[in-house]
Amino acid sequence: MKVLTLNFLTCAVKACKSTSASFPLHPKDCELVSDSIAPNPQLLKNVLPRIDWNALVITAAELGFPTLPPTPPTPEALESDPKLFSELHTLLLETQISEGGLVCANCGHEYKIKEGIANFLLPNHLV
Repeated sequence: MKVLTLNFLTCAVKACKSTSASFPLHPKDCELVSDSIAPNPQLLKNVLPRIDWNALVITAAELGFPTLPPTPPTPEALESDPKLFSELHTLLLETQISEGGLVCANCGHEYKIKEGIANFLLPNHLV
């Protein structure tokens, strides 16, 4: 599961749908792997406006990545800062969670990740 995917996931528990604490899901005991992908500045520029930047900053910090700026970079700033481009490319496109879990801050439910696939099936009492 790519780190980019975490920015689009929220807790599936019915009681969490109305609370903002269910997003982002927090990585727990995660094993990270990295794939080498050719840099694609246009892809990164197109993805950035769709990302919840505050959630990405939280996720990056929890995974031990370098501190991201408090506000999202503009496309021009991304072009002029190769270090930031490289860090975002590595975090969003090359880094994957292969094993571990994702925890909801609201209800505490943990979604297990095995072989890069998160299990979002809920037990009956949480549906």
